[in-house]
Amino acid sequence: MTFSIIARDPETGAFGIAVTSSSPCVGARCMHLRSNVGVVASQNVTDPRLGPAILDRIQAGATAEEALAAVLDGYETARYRQITVLDNRGGSAHHSGSGTLGTNRVVVGENAIAAGNLLSTEQVPEDMIRSFELSSGELEHRLQGALAQGEATGGELGEVRSCGLAVVHDVGWRVTDIRVDEADQPIQKMASILDLWMKERDDYKLRGINPDLAPSYGVPGDE
Repeated sequence: MTFSIIARDPETGAFGIAVTSSSPCVGARCMHLRSNVGVVASQNVTDPRLGPAILDRIQAGATAEEALAAVLDGYETARYRQITVLDNRGGSAHHSGSGTLGTNRVVVGENAIAAGNLLSTEQVPEDMIRSFELSSGELEHRLQGALAQGEATGGELGEVRSCGLAVVHDVGWRVTDIRVDEADQPIQKMASILDLWMKERDDYKLRGINPDLAPSYGVPGDE
């Protein structure tokens, strides 16, 4: 009931993910990122424990393939899970169990992986990767564009109702973390929020690192 794209910017080291679903609150369950470590999408019948477990192993020195294999070794419900992984070495891995729902596919691109289940067409992940690879600029906008392209290609069989987008970079928190938990046209709503956020993203980073140098919030009483 989900399609997603994860990506790595090899020039900056940033990791990002964008995901959408006909289920509510997809961003709360499926997005797993860690600065200087990697990114994991865990979807289909979701087990949110898998993302942190995989990232722990990458942080300890494993590759994406090694980390995914270790977490799934002896894991009894692996057949229900669809997982994509990118690591800090440029490595990638993915898994789609036999219980992955409906039409499903994973496409691995250059520093990006797109995956989906209950898709209207197998073309969806391929077009998402093509959109990402042909785009330029901030990672957030490239991920948003790829998600929108997936919907334009046909998306999933059901109407999408929620979405999320997150990026980690050079600080210990998500520099971007946007979610539309239930709405009509959630991808379009997220695009509007993203445009607003990107104008202030770096200011909020500076407020966390060195508030004495940060600009004002622009609200009454803050000068």
